[in-house]
Amino acid sequence: MRTIDLRPDETGHAAPITHVAFRPDGERLASCSYDGTVLVWDTTDPAQPLPLTRLRHRRLVNAAAWNPTRPALLATASADKTVAVWRIPDHGPHELVQALARHTDDINSVAWMPDGRRLICVSEDGRATLWDTASGAFLAEISAHAAHCMMVSVSRDGLIATVGEDGMVAVGEPGRPAEVLTRHYTSSVEGCAWSHSGRVLAVARDDGVVILLTPELECLRTVTVSSSAARSVAWADDDSSFVVGAYDGSLHFFGVDGERIRRVDDARMWPRSVATARGLVAAGSFWSGPHLLDLATGTPLSAPERPGHGANALAVLGDELLIGCDSGTVLAIDMDTEEADGEADGTGGTGHPPPSSRPPRLLEISDSPVLSLATRDGSVYAGTYAGHVVRHDGEGNDGARLDGARYDRPHHRGTRLVGESLGAPVPSLCFDGGRLVAGTYSGELIALDPATLTETDRGAPHGGSVKSLSAFGGGFLSAATDRTVAAGSLHHRETLWQHGNLVNAVAGLKGRVVASASRDHTVKVGLLTAGDEGRRVERTQTLLGPDESVKCVALLGDPSSPVVLAGSYDFGLYAWQVDWDDSAGTLASGRLLAEFRQGLSCMIRLDDRRVAVAGWDGRLLIVGQDRRGGVRELRSWDIGELVALAGLSADVGERVAS
Repeated sequence: MRTIDLRPDETGHAAPITHVAFRPDGERLASCSYDGTVLVWDTTDPAQPLPLTRLRHRRLVNAAAWNPTRPALLATASADKTVAVWRIPDHGPHELVQALARHTDDINSVAWMPDGRRLICVSEDGRATLWDTASGAFLAEISAHAAHCMMVSVSRDGLIATVGEDGMVAVGEPGRPAEVLTRHYTSSVEGCAWSHSGRVLAVARDDGVVILLTPELECLRTVTVSSSAARSVAWADDDSSFVVGAYDGSLHFFGVDGERIRRVDDARMWPRSVATARGLVAAGSFWSGPHLLDLATGTPLSAPERPGHGANALAVLGDELLIGCDSGTVLAIDMDTEEADGEADGTGGTGHPPPSSRPPRLLEISDSPVLSLATRDGSVYAGTYAGHVVRHDGEGNDGARLDGARYDRPHHRGTRLVGESLGAPVPSLCFDGGRLVAGTYSGELIALDPATLTETDRGAPHGGSVKSLSAFGGGFLSAATDRTVAAGSLHHRETLWQHGNLVNAVAGLKGRVVASASRDHTVKVGLLTAGDEGRRVERTQTLLGPDESVKCVALLGDPSSPVVLAGSYDFGLYAWQVDWDDSAGTLASGRLLAEFRQGLSCMIRLDDRRVAVAGWDGRLLIVGQDRRGGVRELRSWDIGELVALAGLSADVGERVAS
């Protein structure tokens, strides 16, 4: 297993923050990140949190929990399939006390039992397991979900609550498996938290609702939070109120009676996790550090000042490649250098790109991360985490500038139109004829007028988040977390196939070939034929190689013998030459084409022979197929360096103009 190497600086994280956890006294906060580290912050002065200690895992870190009886102990849970227990004194170096490394899948959440010795771990394999942290011994399996187990919470009386993507809520005690109570919902459940008294369990559902339950799982109250998923919940110290983090990018404050107190919006926040202690609220972020707020008033006390430029989406506009970033900007770079017959690497042997006729540009799209991109007639369309679709027109460099610490957005000089919120993040966009189709986290397929960005129609939704859309043969392809890949028009869609887990991406080639990338570690590729009764999947192959979830996919070449490219969370870029007549050969086919320092995030086909690929480590590649069918790296950039160059160029341009 390769180790993340994002090289964060001393002042914060180098990737979005997945989880926050207060020590009970509120004077320390642990923040977990996609950069594979945990930062422990001194929050004695919440207006100026200070990073004290950095802990490292091999992969992204999903959660942390402070020990209830020994405040110096912190448990951290990672996608490297381990849970670590650390001793972190207020003064002196930290120490790894124990590593619980015998898990079969990513660990999503951890919680201590009241005795401060036993720890509950829940993971992607659906299991909730109990461990002795002193000896490292496995003690018992507490419950099992039919899908990913997402979160665990333990009450002061030792009742264990687990929730999962299967919609099940389970409550029980160690040693009493026959007495586990369950309640089932049709919506995925990803967050839960016991009140401090242990009398109420708050459950956060993907349909934007929080349910308050008794320990016997009787419903006390149903609270409608948002049109987007409710992801996390935390209680005030006196249980008089609770805070919900929703995927509309907001924090929602409620009284215990279910009445809304206030809502706090900040496009930098990623409320996948919220935490409370001693009158403070902490929330995760897409930027370099956590957000701290006053619980009583919702007043922001401190927020990160440095954005991340992790790449989430790619598109082509003329001879420019567009990269949609966590910072809410789109980076545009010139691709005017051609590789002669696919034999030259375009770098002159130096590993650096040749000089371009134009410097990179930064387009200010949103304050919220850009998750998806599409282009048409000189306009850029972007789907954001905040649930908006934005259109950007014109050639002006918006000139976002970086001075190393603070990110300043100058006056916007381009033409920008922001559509009404679609109620959920927009991870996918594509054109279907004359209309723009948006796929949302809620599973909706929404048609928009490209000129006004107003909704014109809705199609039959998927049963899960629409992760990817791609124009295909007079219609479009879609891939979703309901495990399906579908094709067709907005109202007439056919399921082509299913994966064993959620589908992250889909791509098509010349209306004949479809490839999909899944969390089940596979890529499926199919050859389609069109008939009077619709499309028919003539042949399929399942491509193996990645050891973890496959995040992105693209196709090159000719439908009769296509090349499939895919990027994985295992940091690898893979290539397969498909032979439709040799299905058995797929088990041994494929090769590792390139390695990144983090997972790969997105890719796009540029033409019949080239694909652009981006990773969360900031690396951007163009790979191509030569005349002999081989595929290799042609060019490489560092996105961070390009962003800095674009900011410098904008700064110079402003000085010249003035």
